[in-house]
Amino acid sequence: MPLTALILTSMLIYDVHQLTKIYPHQTHPANDHISLTVEAGDFLGLLGDNGAGKTTLVKQMAQLLQPTSGEILFMGQPLGRSHAFAASRIAYMPQSGMALNNLTVGEALYFTAHLRGLSHPEARRERDAVLERLHLGHLHDQPIPRLSGGQKRLALLGITLAAAPPVMILDEPTNDLDPQNRSLVWDMLRQANRDQGATIILVTHNVLEAEKVVQRVGILRGGKLIALGRPGQLKAELNQRWRIEVIFDPAQPPTLPLSTLHHEISPGRWQIFLEPRRAAEYLDWLQQAPGVEDFRLSTASLEDLYFAAVDQS
Repeated sequence: MPLTALILTSMLIYDVHQLTKIYPHQTHPANDHISLTVEAGDFLGLLGDNGAGKTTLVKQMAQLLQPTSGEILFMGQPLGRSHAFAASRIAYMPQSGMALNNLTVGEALYFTAHLRGLSHPEARRERDAVLERLHLGHLHDQPIPRLSGGQKRLALLGITLAAAPPVMILDEPTNDLDPQNRSLVWDMLRQANRDQGATIILVTHNVLEAEKVVQRVGILRGGKLIALGRPGQLKAELNQRWRIEVIFDPAQPPTLPLSTLHHEISPGRWQIFLEPRRAAEYLDWLQQAPGVEDFRLSTASLEDLYFAAVDQS
């Protein structure tokens, strides 16, 4: 029986309290007094810019790094008290690298499934099923080091998913993947969460795609957790304001009305939030401003939430 089936849906999987990590020869903490909880069946997305502390946090939650201070309880037990207890329940997908590099794709999947408790026949069936779902059957006998970057990411995802581990921690799982395979990854993670009850913690830079799957979001900046909650709840305040995306000639940026903050999405694209009472003023400005080619009004997205949280921190 997969380990996922043994977990009660009401169980608290993680209880992280005042977690701090300071690497040797560094004065600024990579994680700075972070506290959060993760319940069974949760799908938590962690967002943040480079150096925000996301990978450091999940490595500690995967029992791969020791904290400088603070505590992590995993299923009610201090993480690290029993290495085997956590290791048998947590599957970790790193940003890069692979522990099973000396094996073929088929061998890596088979041995992972077997080590997670499946019998030899069950492990073979699981290997074949994962290969089929990831469209990697033709690479069954291919040594992992000979795979392309995208193929390695899919193989590593398969190793993470093999035998339905109850807790999955994935660090940038869609790196090096084309749009079709990114969609496949999100579908498989959504299915593991929905159908198997897997608890998933996901680090990603792809905010727009993550919004389709995550149930809760945590935003990190400078080692601190600056926002945590359900996307709808966190976006509620933003939805009290209008979101305007202004598209203009990059060589001729418009002059904004006074006291207006904007975020540059890309050259020639600004994002602006404003109070509804200023809507008439802005519509008039948009119609007359030189260089403005188009504008769009909408409610807030998860990407907007991220930018707003970072700007306010």
